[in-house]
Amino acid sequence: MKVFWFLPTHGDGRYLGSAAGARVVDYDYLKQVSVAADTLGYEGVLLPTGRSCEDAWVVASSLIGETRRLKFLVAIRPGITSPGLSARMAATFDRLSQGRLLVNVVTGGDAEELEGDGLFADHKKRYAITAEFLHIWRQTLSRSHDGGTLDFEGEHLRAKNARLLFAPLQVPYPPIYFGGSSPEALQLAADQVDVYLTWGEPPSAVHEKLADVRRRAAVRGRTLRFGIRLHVIVRESNAAAWNAADDLISKIDETTIARAQAAFARTDSEGQRRMTALHSGRRDRLEVAPNLWAGVGLVRGGAGTALVGDPATVAARLQEYASLGIDTFVLSGYPHLDEAYRFAELVFPLLPRITLSEDPATKRSSPTGEVMANAFVPAANFALREIR
Repeated sequence: MKVFWFLPTHGDGRYLGSAAGARVVDYDYLKQVSVAADTLGYEGVLLPTGRSCEDAWVVASSLIGETRRLKFLVAIRPGITSPGLSARMAATFDRLSQGRLLVNVVTGGDAEELEGDGLFADHKKRYAITAEFLHIWRQTLSRSHDGGTLDFEGEHLRAKNARLLFAPLQVPYPPIYFGGSSPEALQLAADQVDVYLTWGEPPSAVHEKLADVRRRAAVRGRTLRFGIRLHVIVRESNAAAWNAADDLISKIDETTIARAQAAFARTDSEGQRRMTALHSGRRDRLEVAPNLWAGVGLVRGGAGTALVGDPATVAARLQEYASLGIDTFVLSGYPHLDEAYRFAELVFPLLPRITLSEDPATKRSSPTGEVMANAFVPAANFALREIR
């Protein structure tokens, strides 16, 4: 499994929908979360995008030098930036980070937000623009390795003599991640992306979606990898985990839920519609599959479900998704710094993944745990080893 964490550039805190326990998300805090993810052994971090967030490219670029292994899954926005400029940004980031860039293609589903950014296009047109954008982006980066250029004449986008003088480190280009649930999105994934991401729907729904993408990709002679975006609420017992879930939404009032659900209803995102349909804004319909809880989606757009339980239970649910063909898990929890540690400490040992101690490139000899009575060091099996 490749396990990613989330960089909360749109805010963080102990409770959803409340300023109580909220944290100032400044550079120091984002650095803390990134360094924690890096040293704990997460594969990378996802940076959100949109008007509610700090700019993903600026934030990710500022953290290159603060991290060593961590990869950055950074969004490009077709129709808002040009494919040529986005290709140059990607190549630069990839070189400066020594090949640690992953690219998340976000077509967007909120017309009001997109119009504020200068993009006036309905759902179908946005995906048509995205398809042309990705063709130009991919070809420009691919051809940069041998000095080639690209001419392209599409319905929405054009490029003449497009070229990059400095190629990315990754060949042919940094991997493309993409999520979407509409027929247009599934077809785009099948045609052009490397990793298809789904939000955390019940396993049966995820199975159907992945099977659809596989069929479409097979027609093109392509195969894809798959990932899933989930929140996690892990505690040492199932009861404590469910209490933590209840606590997370304990300060949300019904007016806040109603306002959030009305805002989600404005979007033309099929993925958002599916997320909302899991609970319909009702607190009594939040466990939508075993240990899959939709409480986050009461007020948070996008990924709105969390796996809730003790370490063994959450690990088993992750394995259930892995059995569907998912190898990339993009996770988050509130607050993100604390939960990055909690998840790594409680669940990493139960997952099939390369750990820091097994990876020669990151093997460390630092002390682990507190020495007791000036004589005993906690061993890996939780016994005490005497210092002689």
